[in-house]
Amino acid sequence: MFADLFTPTAHGLFGQLDAWVLLLVAAVAVLFGAAVQSMVGLGLGLVAAPVISFLDPTLMPGTLLITVIVLPVLTLVQEWRHVDWHGMLWAMPARVPGTIAGVGVVALLDPRALAAFIGVMVLVAVALTLWSFKVRITRSSLVAAGLLSGFAGTATSVGGPPMALLYQNESPEKVRASLAAFFLFGGVFSVVALAVGGQIDVRTTAAGIILIPFVGLGFILGARVRRRVDPGRMRTILLSVVTASALGLLGQAVLR
Repeated sequence: MFADLFTPTAHGLFGQLDAWVLLLVAAVAVLFGAAVQSMVGLGLGLVAAPVISFLDPTLMPGTLLITVIVLPVLTLVQEWRHVDWHGMLWAMPARVPGTIAGVGVVALLDPRALAAFIGVMVLVAVALTLWSFKVRITRSSLVAAGLLSGFAGTATSVGGPPMALLYQNESPEKVRASLAAFFLFGGVFSVVALAVGGQIDVRTTAAGIILIPFVGLGFILGARVRRRVDPGRMRTILLSVVTASALGLLGQAVLR
């Protein structure tokens, strides 16, 4: 079963490595990304998307979207009282047209082009994360962020930065809870839209389900170290790893 999860032609820079090794690499990326998102509100898609695209771009974005749906549920169980429901009422509907556009991109691009697109979007996400300019939370900005997040999240599974940029100056609890509510709604809608569009198959679904336990482990790890790790240092490490992964993914797409 596991040998069929990663297609032999899609291993790229990893060559013909055993499927178990590839699965382990993907699991570590998901665990680390889930731990980071548990602490700061986003990070799972940023970390795991370029790694899984390295291993097998044909699994993206469906596998990761199926995997990440679990994390918002775990976050909301703990912090649902801190959700900015007024803001979500504007951002969530705006995600719908963005999601539809994202499905179109996935349908049009072949795996190599999609991997390159994911690399570019990850770098854009890093730039947005580094951007310290304060954006006011208004109806217009919520709609714009929801639209962009829906497009990027569906096409690449990296849809957090637009919403995170909007809420960057709010309390950590409000950031984590509001993003979790948005990601849960958006993730479910994106998976359904991709399934209807024929972009999610049995192999993609199986890989996503197998990686779900590592999301839970990452959530537990992040919750335990949340108060012990300096946020600034964690942010630097995260962005460095993500940038290196995205650049490597672009290099692979060009050289392949």
